[in-house]
Amino acid sequence: MRAMNTVKASCDDPKDVYSAACPCRNMLDLLANKWSALALGALDDGPQRFGALRARLQGVSPKVLTQTLRRLEDHGLIHRDVYPEVPLRVEYSLTPLGRDANVPLAHLRTWVERNIDRFPGQD
Repeated sequence: MRAMNTVKASCDDPKDVYSAACPCRNMLDLLANKWSALALGALDDGPQRFGALRARLQGVSPKVLTQTLRRLEDHGLIHRDVYPEVPLRVEYSLTPLGRDANVPLAHLRTWVERNIDRFPGQD
């Protein structure tokens, strides 16, 4: 019977996104998600309620938007304010970290809009 080689994932440099075990990959995965990038961009205009975000992000389901907003909140990119009113009012806004993340994402969104005609299969 042949002994199996096991490779233990380790991250010698916790800031090396190319390392398989790097914790940076979770944040990269979150920010590279289209709904995350679009939600952060929509919140750049100021605090938004769920319904306004859903209307702005055409095509997102309520379930996916809820999951996206929770992940962004869990990672400190957005803040969720609950106002004890009847009916209950909830607003989402960018944190300082979210505003910082939005800078390169805004460049990416703009680049895609400007270059969409250059991609094969785009009419």
